[in-house]
Amino acid sequence: MTTVCVAGGTGQVGREVVRLALDAGLDVTALSRRPPSRTSQTHRDGARYFQADVTTGAGLAEALRGADVVIDCLEGQFGKARKNFADGGARLLTAAAGAGVRKAVLLSIINCDKSNSAFYVSKARKEKVYEQSGLETVVVRATQFHSLITTVFQAGAKFRLIPVFKGARFQTISPADVASELLAEALGESSPERYRVRTIGGPEIRTMRELAEIWRNSRGRRGRIIELPLPGAMGKFLRSGLNLIPEQRIGTETFEAWLAKREESL
Repeated sequence: MTTVCVAGGTGQVGREVVRLALDAGLDVTALSRRPPSRTSQTHRDGARYFQADVTTGAGLAEALRGADVVIDCLEGQFGKARKNFADGGARLLTAAAGAGVRKAVLLSIINCDKSNSAFYVSKARKEKVYEQSGLETVVVRATQFHSLITTVFQAGAKFRLIPVFKGARFQTISPADVASELLAEALGESSPERYRVRTIGGPEIRTMRELAEIWRNSRGRRGRIIELPLPGAMGKFLRSGLNLIPEQRIGTETFEAWLAKREESL
């Protein structure tokens, strides 16, 4: 039986990978700095959870022992975690090689190497670490998650204003669709290429205004949609369409379907 270790197995994508791997009958371990309790919504029966920290290396050897593949879903969006993101990837890969892992798969962001945004720069640096690894590695770059857009809308709706960025379009994708592709890459046959990059996108391309209208209607929220300029590196990135990949509409769950599913779970 294949053993899959999910780094960041309690995050929004990591826990979907854990779920799908268990459904496939695989042996699943997950590592995180704070493993979930058995009563937590992020805990999945059948998975084994380990406390480990990629910023120090503590617990990695034990968490990776016996694993055939590792799927890195760690996020590192802010502060120290972002600063040490690439170094953490190097520690994870070193521990994986020492444990006899045959392949490592990394979750990343579409065209992260073409933005000066600090978060995207950290992703690109981590990709470089994977490229230089002695293991077989695969980077799966994804377009923005449905949840990112809703976070923006929710923040503004508190003041009855729903912000949308001028000139921005999105090809949002669900964490479950991303998890499915990560797991498929992890279980795929070995490739003669030691390092590969794939980019996947959601099923539809919508303006941010269209997404705001869908969100407002689905939630029955009141609020005026207002267009705002988004300055800086991220604004340039979005206006240039670097967050889109029309030829790779891999995801199947639309923004509307994802919202409906979340409503049902409330």
